[in-house]
Amino acid sequence: ANVTQVDDVAHIAQKIIDSFASPFHVDGRELFVSTSIGITLYPFDDDNLDGLLRNADASMYHAKEMGRNTFQFYTAEINRRTTKRLALETALRHALERNELALYYQPQVNLKTGKITGAEALLRWQHPEMGMVAPLEFIPLAEETGLIIPIGEWVLQTACAQAQAWHLSGYRGFQIAVNLSVRQLQQRSFAKVVAGILRQTGLDPRQLDLELTESLLMQNTDSALAVMDELNSLGAIFSMDDFGTGYSSLSYLKRFPIDTLKIDQSFMHDIPGDPDDAAIAQAIIAMAHSLKIRVIAEGVETAKQLVFLQYHKCDGMQGYYFSQPIPAAALTRLLENGQRLKWHRPVKAKKSTTHAGAKKAGEKKRRIGI
Repeated sequence: ANVTQVDDVAHIAQKIIDSFASPFHVDGRELFVSTSIGITLYPFDDDNLDGLLRNADASMYHAKEMGRNTFQFYTAEINRRTTKRLALETALRHALERNELALYYQPQVNLKTGKITGAEALLRWQHPEMGMVAPLEFIPLAEETGLIIPIGEWVLQTACAQAQAWHLSGYRGFQIAVNLSVRQLQQRSFAKVVAGILRQTGLDPRQLDLELTESLLMQNTDSALAVMDELNSLGAIFSMDDFGTGYSSLSYLKRFPIDTLKIDQSFMHDIPGDPDDAAIAQAIIAMAHSLKIRVIAEGVETAKQLVFLQYHKCDGMQGYYFSQPIPAAALTRLLENGQRLKWHRPVKAKKSTTHAGAKKAGEKKRRIGI
């Protein structure tokens, strides 16, 4: 009743957020609550109750997207984004049953032999009207809505069945890498789900490589470790994806049963030209090998990057230099043709760890906490 201008509304919203800054004390524990507030104004945004509530709700979700514990005013752009998101969510709920989802496979190549030794399964969504929907657009939505659980199970089932088909065709030892999500690791029955899929498809558990990110492990340390131990007892192996982009720590490599580190493609992009990226990649390879962990470089696109990796004894690579993600049939043809990596004679790499370069690397936002 005492609101006379927009600034008054913002002031009230901030007071509400501030009131939750102090923890609640429950059963001897401190509990913290964050507050996200959506604001709409009558009669400027709408002149009926239902419309105002929809606007406020959309604004609240926008506040969550902006980092939570903040407030956002309603705008027409928010309404457009909310409408698009709702349509995308509705379509995604039917994507699995309508067979709109597919797996593409990006080959992984051994840098000693040049042979294809495995592939990473990557989810794709071909919508009949929207076309190919970008993974960065629909996978976070699947995570948020919980749809990642049935979709993730379908991915595992499909990838394991395909890997077993390649195995039966004579390509023994072929490893299939599948990305896991936070939601999947939070399932108490997840290890049983994986075990059931392995039994059903007949795939050797040692040929299943489950990929996790650093951020996933940091957010769910204890629960992730319990599930990983259970899966590791089945024989499945684990890779740490996007290594180096988070707050990487040797303690995680020591604590978790990690078999492979994957150097994030953001480091590979400017190698060997950028001395800092080169130094970081070189350090990751040396560190991993000292811990008896394999290293695969992602996003390899040039012959110079390949030479750098060969010289520093990286174990494997994947990227457009060898192949982009392709359908199963196309990868089968590569295997049948005995496709190998184009070799380049390794040359002595330039030193990348000058005093100035090391100092600059330390100032970068990307940290490796050793």
